[in-house]
Amino acid sequence: MKRSLGLAALLGLAVLTACESETKAIKGDGEQMNMSHDHHTAHGPAKTNGAEASTHNHGGGQTGELQEKDVNVSWTYADGQAPEAGVDTKITMAFTHDGKAIESFETTHEQKEHLIIVSKDLSYFHHIHPEYQGGGVFEVNNRFPAGGDYKLIADFVPEGGGAMNKSAWLQVKGAPLPAAPVKPDGERVKTVDGLRVTLDFDRLAAGQELMLTYTIEDAETGAPVTDLQPYLGAVGHVVILSEDAEQYLHVHPMDEKGSGPKAEFMTTFPHAGIYKIWGQFQRDGRVITVPFVVNVP
Repeated sequence: MKRSLGLAALLGLAVLTACESETKAIKGDGEQMNMSHDHHTAHGPAKTNGAEASTHNHGGGQTGELQEKDVNVSWTYADGQAPEAGVDTKITMAFTHDGKAIESFETTHEQKEHLIIVSKDLSYFHHIHPEYQGGGVFEVNNRFPAGGDYKLIADFVPEGGGAMNKSAWLQVKGAPLPAAPVKPDGERVKTVDGLRVTLDFDRLAAGQELMLTYTIEDAETGAPVTDLQPYLGAVGHVVILSEDAEQYLHVHPMDEKGSGPKAEFMTTFPHAGIYKIWGQFQRDGRVITVPFVVNVP
């Protein structure tokens, strides 16, 4: 009996290992965002070097020996120069663990890394996919539309770890655009690229699991749209950020094989407040991004 208890204690210690680390960034500190991965939940809240929270839902929580706190990301922009608006900026991310490059990454929803870029006022949103260069390094070009502050969120699954993300703030040179207020929509119906998209909730409250339901119709005829194409292996994807860009949720659909007119996503808003939600769908080879702003009580 004593021998069994001693063995169980040793096994428990072997599993519960994690150490804190900081992520540094050129022109901005790297940030780590909490998340729980679930195909019908969301990427979840997390703190990053002094500012950040995020939530990750599409897979089942962080598993494996490699923990998010043990992973560092070094961000480099424009080969070490100051990024400027209106020109292509190369973004380089080097992922390490205990000072060594992370060599292998899982492919999730057809990509090894998803990179979300938003302006400080959330008026600009870009979901892109850096290319893996080997040796733990990813690269991608992005053209920032105006000067100002941007948040970059790297979403990835290293081999031996669970779904995780790291983020950084970046300051871009150039004339800024006037800040757009993040105001809740009075009506959750938008027309984008000939589609009328309605967003409904079964309930809207912080700290409770809830369902987001998108209904997609032809804007001219009102006919239900049933020919949505898979986008990154699913009927759609949803990214959610709090007004201050500190809470991040990346949500995948309940039924990834769906084709419309409805697409359902389940998540939990971590705190009360204003959130911006981007739903992304594909039809006729085009990706359609539909933004909504909600006030979560």
